[in-house]
Amino acid sequence: MSNPPRLSSQGLSHQDVLKQMRDMRAEDARWQDGRTWSLVYNAGEDIRRLLAEAYTEFMSENGLSPFAFPSLRRFESEVLAISAELFHGEGVAGTMTSGGTESILMAVKTARDFARAERGITEPEMVLPASVHPAFQKAAHYFGVKAVNVPVGPDFRADVKAMSAAIGPRTVLMVGSAPAYPQGLVDPITELAAAAKKRGVLFHVDACLGGFLLPFARRLGHEVPDFDFAVPGVTSLSADLHKYGYAAKGASVVLYRTPELRRYQFFTYADWSGGIYASPSMAGTRPGGAIAAAWAILKYLGEEGYLKLAGTVLDTARALREGITAIPGLKLLGAPRLSVFAFSSDTLDVYALGDAMEARGWKLDRQMQPPALHLMVTPAHAKVVEPFLADLRECAASLASGAPAPEGSAAMYGMLGTMPDRREAADFIRQFMDAIYE
Repeated sequence: MSNPPRLSSQGLSHQDVLKQMRDMRAEDARWQDGRTWSLVYNAGEDIRRLLAEAYTEFMSENGLSPFAFPSLRRFESEVLAISAELFHGEGVAGTMTSGGTESILMAVKTARDFARAERGITEPEMVLPASVHPAFQKAAHYFGVKAVNVPVGPDFRADVKAMSAAIGPRTVLMVGSAPAYPQGLVDPITELAAAAKKRGVLFHVDACLGGFLLPFARRLGHEVPDFDFAVPGVTSLSADLHKYGYAAKGASVVLYRTPELRRYQFFTYADWSGGIYASPSMAGTRPGGAIAAAWAILKYLGEEGYLKLAGTVLDTARALREGITAIPGLKLLGAPRLSVFAFSSDTLDVYALGDAMEARGWKLDRQMQPPALHLMVTPAHAKVVEPFLADLRECAASLASGAPAPEGSAAMYGMLGTMPDRREAADFIRQFMDAIYE
Protein backbone atom coordinates (compact mmCIF):
# COMPACT_ATOMS: atom_id res chain seq x y z
CA MET A 1 0.00 0.00 0.00
CA SER A 2 1.40 3.44 -0.92
CA ASN A 3 2.00 6.02 1.78
CA PRO A 4 -0.75 8.65 2.15
CA PRO A 5 0.09 12.15 0.86
CA ARG A 6 1.60 14.49 3.42
CA LEU A 7 2.86 18.06 3.40
CA SER A 8 6.38 17.98 1.96
CA SER A 9 9.22 19.58 3.85
CA GLN A 10 10.01 21.81 0.89
CA GLY A 11 7.80 23.26 -1.81
CA LEU A 12 7.90 22.53 -5.53
CA SER A 13 8.56 24.97 -8.31
CA HIS A 14 5.71 26.81 -10.03
CA GLN A 15 6.27 24.72 -13.17
CA ASP A 16 6.40 21.40 -11.31
CA VAL A 17 3.18 22.12 -9.43
CA LEU A 18 1.29 22.94 -12.62
CA LYS A 19 2.76 19.94 -14.45
CA GLN A 20 1.57 17.60 -11.71
CA MET A 21 -1.90 19.11 -11.83
CA ARG A 22 -2.13 18.79 -15.62
CA ASP A 23 -0.93 15.20 -15.46
CA MET A 24 -3.58 14.40 -12.86
CA ARG A 25 -6.42 15.54 -15.14
CA ALA A 26 -5.53 12.94 -17.80
CA GLU A 27 -8.56 10.79 -16.97
CA ASP A 28 -11.00 13.69 -16.50
CA ALA A 29 -14.13 14.02 -18.62
CA ARG A 30 -13.32 15.38 -22.10
CA TRP A 31 -15.66 18.34 -22.00
CA GLN A 32 -13.42 20.35 -24.33
CA ASP A 33 -14.24 17.91 -27.14
CA GLY A 34 -18.00 18.08 -26.58
CA ARG A 35 -18.11 14.47 -25.33
CA THR A 36 -19.57 15.27 -21.89
CA TRP A 37 -23.32 15.90 -21.64
CA SER A 38 -23.53 17.49 -18.17
CA LEU A 39 -21.55 19.50 -15.62
CA VAL A 40 -19.71 21.87 -18.02
CA TYR A 41 -21.35 24.63 -20.10
CA ASN A 42 -18.68 25.18 -22.72
CA ALA A 43 -19.37 28.15 -24.99
CA GLY A 44 -15.95 28.49 -26.59
CA GLU A 45 -12.36 29.38 -25.95
CA ASP A 46 -12.83 33.17 -26.17
CA ILE A 47 -15.37 33.03 -23.35
CA ARG A 48 -13.19 30.73 -21.25
CA ARG A 49 -10.25 33.13 -21.57
CA LEU A 50 -12.37 36.15 -20.60
CA LEU A 51 -13.74 34.35 -17.55
CA ALA A 52 -10.28 33.22 -16.49
CA GLU A 53 -8.89 36.75 -16.70
CA ALA A 54 -11.87 38.37 -14.95
CA TYR A 55 -11.89 35.72 -12.22
CA THR A 56 -8.14 35.96 -11.65
CA GLU A 57 -8.28 39.76 -11.52
CA PHE A 58 -10.59 39.59 -8.48
CA MET A 59 -9.68 36.19 -7.02
CA SER A 60 -8.35 37.69 -3.77
CA GLU A 61 -11.30 40.00 -3.06
CA ASN A 62 -14.11 38.96 -0.69
CA GLY A 63 -17.70 39.88 -1.46
CA LEU A 64 -18.67 39.53 2.21
CA SER A 65 -17.78 43.20 2.69
CA PRO A 66 -19.34 45.62 0.20
CA PHE A 67 -17.61 48.45 2.04
CA ALA A 68 -14.09 47.10 1.48
CA PHE A 69 -14.77 46.19 -2.15
CA PRO A 70 -17.34 48.55 -3.70
CA SER A 71 -16.36 47.23 -7.13
CA LEU A 72 -17.81 43.82 -6.22
CA ARG A 73 -20.93 45.47 -4.83
CA ARG A 74 -21.41 47.27 -8.15
CA PHE A 75 -20.81 44.08 -10.13
CA GLU A 76 -23.40 42.23 -8.05
CA SER A 77 -25.95 45.05 -8.24
CA GLU A 78 -25.68 45.20 -12.02
CA VAL A 79 -25.89 41.41 -12.38
CA LEU A 80 -29.06 41.43 -10.27
CA ALA A 81 -30.56 44.35 -12.19
CA ILE A 82 -29.94 42.64 -15.55
CA SER A 83 -31.39 39.39 -14.20
CA ALA A 84 -34.47 41.17 -12.85
CA GLU A 85 -35.15 42.74 -16.24
CA LEU A 86 -34.78 39.39 -18.03
CA PHE A 87 -37.30 37.84 -15.62
CA HIS A 88 -39.85 40.71 -15.75
CA GLY A 89 -39.10 41.55 -12.15
CA GLU A 90 -39.67 45.26 -11.74
CA GLY A 91 -39.04 46.08 -8.09
CA VAL A 92 -37.69 42.63 -7.22
CA ALA A 93 -34.71 42.19 -4.88
CA GLY A 94 -32.13 39.47 -4.58
CA THR A 95 -28.54 38.40 -4.05
CA MET A 96 -25.93 36.39 -5.87
CA THR A 97 -25.02 32.99 -4.47
CA SER A 98 -22.45 30.29 -5.19
CA GLY A 99 -24.82 28.22 -7.31
CA GLY A 100 -28.25 26.72 -7.70
CA THR A 101 -28.16 24.70 -4.52
CA GLU A 102 -27.34 27.75 -2.39
CA SER A 103 -30.03 29.78 -4.18
CA ILE A 104 -32.58 27.04 -3.47
CA LEU A 105 -31.45 26.70 0.14
CA MET A 106 -31.95 30.43 0.58
CA ALA A 107 -35.40 30.41 -1.01
CA VAL A 108 -36.56 27.62 1.32
CA LYS A 109 -35.04 29.26 4.41
CA THR A 110 -36.70 32.55 3.45
CA ALA A 111 -40.09 30.88 3.05
CA ARG A 112 -39.70 29.08 6.38
CA ASP A 113 -38.73 32.23 8.27
CA PHE A 114 -41.41 34.33 6.56
CA ALA A 115 -44.10 31.81 7.47
CA ARG A 116 -42.82 31.56 11.04
CA ALA A 117 -42.92 35.34 11.47
CA GLU A 118 -46.04 36.20 9.47
CA ARG A 119 -48.22 33.08 9.84
CA GLY A 120 -46.96 31.50 13.06
CA ILE A 121 -46.09 28.20 11.38
CA THR A 122 -43.60 26.21 13.46
CA GLU A 123 -43.75 22.87 11.61
CA PRO A 124 -43.40 23.99 8.00
CA GLU A 125 -44.00 21.93 4.87
CA MET A 126 -43.34 22.54 1.17
CA VAL A 127 -45.04 20.96 -1.82
CA LEU A 128 -42.65 19.63 -4.48
CA PRO A 129 -43.15 17.87 -7.81
CA ALA A 130 -41.15 14.63 -7.93
CA SER A 131 -39.01 16.01 -10.77
CA VAL A 132 -37.71 18.96 -8.74
CA HIS A 133 -33.98 19.23 -8.06
CA PRO A 134 -32.70 17.32 -4.98
CA ALA A 135 -31.42 20.61 -3.57
CA PHE A 136 -34.97 21.06 -2.23
CA GLN A 137 -34.65 17.76 -0.36
CA LYS A 138 -31.33 18.99 1.01
CA ALA A 139 -33.00 22.23 2.10
CA ALA A 140 -35.76 20.23 3.79
CA HIS A 141 -33.11 18.24 5.64
CA TYR A 142 -31.04 21.26 6.64
CA PHE A 143 -33.87 23.59 7.67
CA GLY A 144 -36.42 21.23 9.19
CA VAL A 145 -39.03 21.74 6.47
CA LYS A 146 -41.10 18.66 5.60
CA ALA A 147 -40.97 17.86 1.88
CA VAL A 148 -44.36 16.79 0.52
CA ASN A 149 -43.38 15.02 -2.70
CA VAL A 150 -46.05 14.81 -5.40
CA PRO A 151 -45.76 12.44 -8.41
CA VAL A 152 -45.60 14.17 -11.79
CA GLY A 153 -48.28 13.67 -14.41
CA PRO A 154 -48.07 11.30 -17.40
CA ASP A 155 -46.40 14.10 -19.39
CA PHE A 156 -43.60 14.25 -16.73
CA ARG A 157 -44.65 17.78 -15.66
CA ALA A 158 -45.97 18.82 -12.26
CA ASP A 159 -49.55 17.67 -11.74
CA VAL A 160 -51.47 20.86 -10.88
CA LYS A 161 -54.47 19.09 -9.36
CA ALA A 162 -52.32 16.83 -7.17
CA MET A 163 -50.01 19.68 -6.16
CA SER A 164 -53.00 21.85 -5.20
CA ALA A 165 -54.51 19.03 -3.16
CA ALA A 166 -51.22 18.65 -1.26
CA ILE A 167 -51.34 22.22 0.10
CA GLY A 168 -52.16 22.16 3.80
CA PRO A 169 -52.30 24.60 6.71
CA ARG A 170 -48.54 24.15 7.31
CA THR A 171 -47.48 24.67 3.70
CA VAL A 172 -45.04 27.55 3.43
CA LEU A 173 -43.81 27.03 -0.15
CA MET A 174 -44.77 25.41 -3.44
CA VAL A 175 -42.21 24.88 -6.20
CA GLY A 176 -42.17 24.51 -9.97
CA SER A 177 -39.26 24.11 -12.40
CA ALA A 178 -38.42 25.96 -15.61
CA PRO A 179 -37.32 23.49 -16.77
CA ALA A 180 -36.87 20.43 -14.55
CA TYR A 181 -33.55 18.67 -15.07
CA PRO A 182 -34.70 15.06 -15.62
CA GLN A 183 -36.83 15.50 -18.77
CA GLY A 184 -36.16 19.17 -19.56
CA LEU A 185 -39.83 20.18 -19.32
CA VAL A 186 -41.25 23.45 -17.97
CA ASP A 187 -43.88 22.88 -15.31
CA PRO A 188 -47.27 24.67 -15.64
CA ILE A 189 -46.02 27.65 -13.64
CA THR A 190 -49.07 29.89 -14.21
CA GLU A 191 -51.51 27.30 -12.85
CA LEU A 192 -49.27 26.24 -9.96
CA ALA A 193 -48.58 29.82 -8.88
CA ALA A 194 -52.29 30.62 -9.00
CA ALA A 195 -53.06 27.66 -6.75
CA ALA A 196 -50.38 28.74 -4.28
CA LYS A 197 -51.55 32.36 -4.28
CA LYS A 198 -55.15 31.31 -3.68
CA ARG A 199 -54.04 29.54 -0.48
CA GLY A 200 -51.67 32.31 0.65
CA VAL A 201 -48.56 30.21 0.00
CA LEU A 202 -45.25 31.46 -1.44
CA PHE A 203 -44.29 30.06 -4.84
CA HIS A 204 -40.71 29.53 -6.05
CA VAL A 205 -39.62 28.97 -9.66
CA ASP A 206 -36.48 26.88 -9.96
CA ALA A 207 -35.01 28.28 -13.18
CA CYS A 208 -31.46 27.41 -12.13
CA LEU A 209 -31.00 25.28 -15.24
CA GLY A 210 -32.79 27.26 -17.92
CA GLY A 211 -33.18 30.75 -16.54
CA PHE A 212 -30.58 32.29 -18.81
CA LEU A 213 -31.77 30.35 -21.88
CA LEU A 214 -35.55 30.70 -21.84
CA PRO A 215 -35.78 34.50 -22.37
CA PHE A 216 -33.56 34.26 -25.45
CA ALA A 217 -35.33 31.15 -26.75
CA ARG A 218 -38.59 33.08 -26.66
CA ARG A 219 -37.07 36.01 -28.55
CA LEU A 220 -35.90 33.54 -31.20
CA GLY A 221 -39.51 32.43 -31.69
CA HIS A 222 -39.49 29.23 -29.65
CA GLU A 223 -42.59 28.39 -27.67
CA VAL A 224 -41.75 29.15 -24.03
CA PRO A 225 -44.52 29.15 -21.43
CA ASP A 226 -44.69 31.98 -18.90
CA PHE A 227 -42.40 31.14 -16.00
CA ASP A 228 -41.11 34.27 -14.26
CA PHE A 229 -42.31 37.31 -12.29
CA ALA A 230 -44.76 38.16 -15.08
CA VAL A 231 -46.84 35.34 -13.58
CA PRO A 232 -49.02 36.45 -10.63
CA GLY A 233 -48.22 34.44 -7.53
CA VAL A 234 -44.53 33.84 -8.30
CA THR A 235 -42.75 35.13 -5.21
CA SER A 236 -39.17 33.99 -5.81
CA LEU A 237 -36.98 32.64 -8.62
CA SER A 238 -33.49 31.17 -8.86
CA ALA A 239 -31.30 31.12 -11.98
CA ASP A 240 -27.71 29.99 -12.42
CA LEU A 241 -25.33 32.26 -14.24
CA HIS A 242 -22.80 29.44 -14.49
CA LYS A 243 -25.11 27.34 -16.64
CA TYR A 244 -26.64 29.02 -19.72
CA GLY A 245 -25.35 32.38 -18.51
CA TYR A 246 -21.89 30.88 -19.30
CA ALA A 247 -20.26 32.49 -16.22
CA ALA A 248 -17.46 30.85 -14.25
CA LYS A 249 -18.48 28.24 -11.69
CA GLY A 250 -19.87 29.69 -8.47
CA ALA A 251 -22.48 32.17 -9.74
CA SER A 252 -26.25 32.12 -9.37
CA VAL A 253 -29.00 34.58 -8.44
CA VAL A 254 -31.99 34.25 -6.14
CA LEU A 255 -34.64 36.92 -6.57
CA TYR A 256 -37.71 37.83 -4.48
CA ARG A 257 -40.88 39.68 -5.40
CA THR A 258 -40.17 42.33 -2.73
CA PRO A 259 -37.20 43.57 -0.66
CA GLU A 260 -39.29 42.82 2.45
CA LEU A 261 -39.39 39.14 1.55
CA ARG A 262 -35.64 39.06 0.82
CA ARG A 263 -34.96 40.33 4.34
CA TYR A 264 -35.85 36.87 5.67
CA GLN A 265 -32.85 35.48 3.79
CA PHE A 266 -30.28 37.62 5.61
CA PHE A 267 -28.38 36.58 8.72
CA THR A 268 -27.12 39.22 11.12
CA TYR A 269 -25.45 39.08 14.54
CA ALA A 270 -24.81 42.24 16.54
CA ASP A 271 -23.18 40.82 19.70
CA TRP A 272 -19.90 39.37 18.42
CA SER A 273 -16.69 40.73 19.94
CA GLY A 274 -15.23 40.65 16.43
CA GLY A 275 -17.70 43.27 15.27
CA ILE A 276 -21.10 43.44 13.62
CA TYR A 277 -21.67 40.43 11.37
CA ALA A 278 -24.00 40.54 8.37
CA SER A 279 -24.20 37.78 5.77
CA PRO A 280 -26.61 37.79 2.82
CA SER A 281 -26.50 34.06 2.10
CA MET A 282 -25.11 30.70 3.32
CA ALA A 283 -21.47 31.44 2.64
CA GLY A 284 -19.36 33.70 4.82
CA THR A 285 -16.52 34.45 2.43
CA ARG A 286 -17.95 35.21 -1.01
CA PRO A 287 -15.34 34.70 -3.77
CA GLY A 288 -14.87 37.96 -5.65
CA GLY A 289 -13.72 36.13 -8.76
CA ALA A 290 -17.10 34.46 -9.32
CA ILE A 291 -18.98 37.76 -8.94
CA ALA A 292 -16.59 39.61 -11.25
CA ALA A 293 -16.64 36.89 -13.91
CA ALA A 294 -20.45 36.86 -13.92
CA TRP A 295 -20.53 40.60 -14.56
CA ALA A 296 -17.87 40.23 -17.25
CA ILE A 297 -19.71 37.61 -19.27
CA LEU A 298 -22.98 39.58 -19.25
CA LYS A 299 -21.12 42.63 -20.56
CA TYR A 300 -19.09 40.61 -23.08
CA LEU A 301 -21.96 38.70 -24.68
CA GLY A 302 -24.78 41.21 -24.45
CA GLU A 303 -28.18 40.36 -25.90
CA GLU A 304 -26.72 39.64 -29.34
CA GLY A 305 -24.23 37.12 -27.97
CA TYR A 306 -26.79 35.30 -25.85
CA LEU A 307 -29.23 35.10 -28.78
CA LYS A 308 -26.52 33.61 -30.98
CA LEU A 309 -25.54 31.00 -28.39
CA ALA A 310 -29.18 30.15 -27.63
CA GLY A 311 -29.83 29.62 -31.34
CA THR A 312 -26.87 27.26 -31.60
CA VAL A 313 -27.95 25.30 -28.53
CA LEU A 314 -31.59 24.95 -29.59
CA ASP A 315 -30.76 23.97 -33.19
CA THR A 316 -28.26 21.39 -31.92
CA ALA A 317 -30.74 19.97 -29.41
CA ARG A 318 -33.41 19.61 -32.09
CA ALA A 319 -30.99 17.78 -34.40
CA LEU A 320 -30.06 15.42 -31.57
CA ARG A 321 -33.68 14.74 -30.64
CA GLU A 322 -34.60 13.99 -34.25
CA GLY A 323 -31.57 11.74 -34.64
CA ILE A 324 -32.27 9.80 -31.45
CA THR A 325 -35.94 9.19 -32.21
CA ALA A 326 -34.93 7.86 -35.62
CA ILE A 327 -32.91 5.06 -33.99
CA PRO A 328 -34.99 1.87 -33.62
CA GLY A 329 -35.86 1.16 -29.99
CA LEU A 330 -35.17 4.63 -28.59
CA LYS A 331 -37.76 7.20 -27.51
CA LEU A 332 -37.81 10.60 -25.80
CA LEU A 333 -39.46 11.03 -22.41
CA GLY A 334 -42.22 13.62 -22.65
CA ALA A 335 -42.17 16.32 -25.32
CA PRO A 336 -38.98 18.35 -24.67
CA ARG A 337 -38.42 21.39 -26.90
CA LEU A 338 -35.46 23.06 -25.22
CA SER A 339 -31.85 22.12 -24.50
CA VAL A 340 -32.19 19.29 -22.00
CA PHE A 341 -33.91 15.96 -22.50
CA ALA A 342 -33.85 12.26 -21.68
CA PHE A 343 -34.36 9.18 -23.80
CA SER A 344 -35.28 5.64 -22.89
CA SER A 345 -36.22 2.33 -24.50
CA ASP A 346 -38.85 -0.37 -24.15
CA THR A 347 -36.58 -2.95 -25.78
CA LEU A 348 -32.99 -2.11 -24.82
CA ASP A 349 -31.18 -1.81 -21.48
CA VAL A 350 -30.42 1.92 -21.57
CA TYR A 351 -27.89 1.60 -18.76
CA ALA A 352 -25.97 -0.94 -20.87
CA LEU A 353 -26.32 1.50 -23.77
CA GLY A 354 -24.79 4.20 -21.57
CA ASP A 355 -21.87 1.90 -20.76
CA ALA A 356 -21.36 1.15 -24.45
CA MET A 357 -21.31 4.87 -25.26
CA GLU A 358 -18.95 5.56 -22.37
CA ALA A 359 -16.54 2.98 -23.77
CA ARG A 360 -16.47 5.18 -26.89
CA GLY A 361 -15.73 8.30 -24.83
CA TRP A 362 -19.25 9.73 -24.43
CA LYS A 363 -20.30 10.56 -20.85
CA LEU A 364 -24.09 10.58 -20.40
CA ASP A 365 -25.95 10.88 -17.12
CA ARG A 366 -28.04 7.90 -16.06
CA GLN A 367 -31.54 8.51 -14.69
CA MET A 368 -34.09 6.41 -12.83
CA GLN A 369 -37.89 6.15 -12.60
CA PRO A 370 -37.95 5.47 -15.51
CA PRO A 371 -34.46 4.28 -16.58
CA ALA A 372 -33.10 6.80 -19.08
CA LEU A 373 -30.02 8.51 -20.46
CA HIS A 374 -29.80 12.29 -20.29
CA LEU A 375 -28.35 15.04 -22.48
CA MET A 376 -27.65 18.67 -21.59
CA VAL A 377 -26.76 20.47 -24.82
CA THR A 378 -24.30 23.37 -25.03
CA PRO A 379 -22.77 25.28 -27.96
CA ALA A 380 -19.80 22.90 -27.83
CA HIS A 381 -22.03 20.02 -28.91
CA ALA A 382 -22.87 21.53 -32.31
CA LYS A 383 -19.73 19.95 -33.79
CA VAL A 384 -20.39 16.42 -32.46
CA VAL A 385 -24.00 15.77 -33.49
CA GLU A 386 -23.18 13.37 -36.31
CA PRO A 387 -20.38 11.38 -34.59
CA PHE A 388 -22.50 11.08 -31.45
CA LEU A 389 -25.54 9.81 -33.36
CA ALA A 390 -23.39 7.44 -35.40
CA ASP A 391 -21.96 5.87 -32.25
CA LEU A 392 -25.41 5.75 -30.64
CA ARG A 393 -26.86 3.97 -33.70
CA GLU A 394 -24.05 1.41 -33.68
CA CYS A 395 -24.22 0.79 -29.93
CA ALA A 396 -28.02 0.41 -29.99
CA ALA A 397 -27.85 -1.99 -32.94
CA SER A 398 -25.15 -4.02 -31.22
CA LEU A 399 -27.21 -4.38 -28.04
CA ALA A 400 -30.32 -5.24 -30.08
CA SER A 401 -28.38 -8.05 -31.74
CA GLY A 402 -27.62 -9.55 -28.35
CA ALA A 403 -23.97 -8.50 -28.14
CA PRO A 404 -22.84 -7.79 -24.56
CA ALA A 405 -22.12 -4.22 -23.42
CA PRO A 406 -18.76 -3.26 -21.90
CA GLU A 407 -18.66 -3.47 -18.12
CA GLY A 408 -19.74 -0.23 -16.46
CA SER A 409 -22.37 1.14 -14.11
CA ALA A 410 -25.39 -0.63 -15.64
CA ALA A 411 -25.59 -3.26 -12.93
CA MET A 412 -25.35 -0.70 -10.12
CA TYR A 413 -28.02 1.57 -11.62
CA GLY A 414 -30.27 -1.37 -12.35
CA MET A 415 -29.97 -2.57 -8.77
CA LEU A 416 -30.49 0.87 -7.23
CA GLY A 417 -33.49 1.58 -9.43
CA THR A 418 -35.31 -1.58 -8.36
CA MET A 419 -34.58 -1.57 -4.61
CA PRO A 420 -38.03 -1.45 -2.96
CA ASP A 421 -36.65 0.16 0.23
CA ARG A 422 -35.43 3.60 -0.84
CA ARG A 423 -33.78 4.16 2.54
CA GLU A 424 -31.65 1.10 1.81
CA ALA A 425 -30.78 2.60 -1.59
CA ALA A 426 -29.78 5.90 0.07
CA ASP A 427 -27.61 4.02 2.56
CA PHE A 428 -25.91 2.15 -0.29
CA ILE A 429 -25.07 5.53 -1.88
CA ARG A 430 -23.63 6.78 1.44
CA GLN A 431 -21.35 3.73 1.56
CA PHE A 432 -20.30 4.49 -2.01
CA MET A 433 -19.44 8.05 -0.95
CA ASP A 434 -17.39 6.74 1.96
CA ALA A 435 -15.34 4.75 -0.53
CA ILE A 436 -14.83 7.79 -2.78
CA TYR A 437 -13.58 9.98 0.09
CA GLU A 438 -11.32 7.40 1.74
